[in-house]
Amino acid sequence: MRPAHAPFIVALATAATLSLAGCGAVAESASSKATAPATTAAAAPATAKPAAATATPAPSSAKPSADAAPGAGAPGPAGSGTAAPGSADLATFTFPGGKVSFKYPAKWKVELFTGSSTPPVSGTATVYDANGNKQATVYSGHIADGVTHPVTRDVFETQPVPGLQQQPAPTAHYSFYVDRMEDNPTYRMHLTAGAPSSGADMALDGIIRVGKDVLVADVQFIEKPFASDAAAKSWLAGAEGQALKALLLSISYR
Repeated sequence: MRPAHAPFIVALATAATLSLAGCGAVAESASSKATAPATTAAAAPATAKPAAATATPAPSSAKPSADAAPGAGAPGPAGSGTAAPGSADLATFTFPGGKVSFKYPAKWKVELFTGSSTPPVSGTATVYDANGNKQATVYSGHIADGVTHPVTRDVFETQPVPGLQQQPAPTAHYSFYVDRMEDNPTYRMHLTAGAPSSGADMALDGIIRVGKDVLVADVQFIEKPFASDAAAKSWLAGAEGQALKALLLSISYR
């Protein structure tokens, strides 16, 4: 993510570690669907692989669709060559079961990784931009683990997520900040349980309670994405930063 074409990897190795038990994969497109949830499974596994581009998607309720969301539009990713979408250029992705959904630029793509149970109850939606660069992951399911450690934090921006305000406290927030440990910066944009504060703190696991399940949503940064905090703030104000901020703020649970 950010104005570069390199593939994205998770910047915070000690942050929320997710695993899906016996994972399968379903490639999502504007006409695709996935199966409805059932038994328990954990978060996204390293062994999960997206289905081949020629594979026929399985029918399901997880269906991205064109969606005009007034006020939710955001420009396309910087440096990607993708035209900046307006509010009418968004699609909606809904997880199996119909409870968790989010909006994303219609020219981007979402792939859904699910558990081996039929129907699955947990899944990770991976969002790619128009050039195939991984931009964000959203996990919805029964189990998520977090690892934490002491950091010094500078918060750039945080605000409540409207579609998650009815869920158990602490209130889910979209947050963008940098954690430093021994002067090494780790930049994160994700959902946080409550509003993070600047200063000495512990690393955040980003696990949000929704109903009887959990939700984890992270923007996927390349290693050392910004040369400075000023560069990070400049990226946030640009097309890609605003598109990913809008995606996180659009997440809802019903």
